[in-house]
Amino acid sequence: MTSVTALGNGAHEEAEAQQKATPSGSQTLLRGLDVLEAVAEGPISLAKLAQRLDLTRSTTHRLAAALVERDFLVLTPREGYQLGPKLLELGYLAQRQMDIPRVARPHIEDLAAATEDTVHLGILDGDHALYLDKIPGRRRIEIGSRVGERHPIASTGLGKALILDETEARWRHFFADRDWAMDDWPVWLKRMQAYAAGGYAFDLEENEDRIRCVAAPIRGANGKIIAAISLSSAAQYMSDARMQELVETVKETARQISRGMGWSEGGPRRR
Repeated sequence: MTSVTALGNGAHEEAEAQQKATPSGSQTLLRGLDVLEAVAEGPISLAKLAQRLDLTRSTTHRLAAALVERDFLVLTPREGYQLGPKLLELGYLAQRQMDIPRVARPHIEDLAAATEDTVHLGILDGDHALYLDKIPGRRRIEIGSRVGERHPIASTGLGKALILDETEARWRHFFADRDWAMDDWPVWLKRMQAYAAGGYAFDLEENEDRIRCVAAPIRGANGKIIAAISLSSAAQYMSDARMQELVETVKETARQISRGMGWSEGGPRRR
């Protein structure tokens, strides 16, 4: 009886070992993705790749060879495995499919619903902010903006959010475009420096009388600002205190959209 039990246990352990040695389809896929992520950090030899993934050399070689065969990896003599041309092709296709309004729409809808205020989405178009989308708020106020319109950069919160990474010389260019008195330049510059440091921007009734907004930039995979969102409402609903409270809410929505566009929290930020 003991010998039968021992044999049974031995067979069970052997079956478990066999299962570990031969991973399921989903495990193989995940391990293949682990290989790609490891190689993304730079060229790596088979031995170091196996060590990093905590896999045997034979398993690692089998996974890497399959990826080389499909052009996801290339094997370079004396350097090891590197990312292959298939990933460049897929990256290009993914970038084309990442349409900003489509990615942003559910996020700006949620922001408008949560705050009851109007949300705009826009991009830099020459020396103006081009509005790509608008979600009206629930308050009984009229904000004079339409999708497809171009608005000034220096006087809109969305416009200022679009140029947070620009140089002071570029800021001066956008400021001059408004034909404001140069005496106002130091005040505007100081505000822009604070906005750039905080990653947001305000419109303090500069573009439209009695309308205020909080804005934040959207970044792409390379860290550059590719668009911006703004949350707008009548001044009576946008006290200084509420605008400060909304900064993190608007920035978080912008971050969510940025992630959808390929940006990562620890990725590059261009200035």
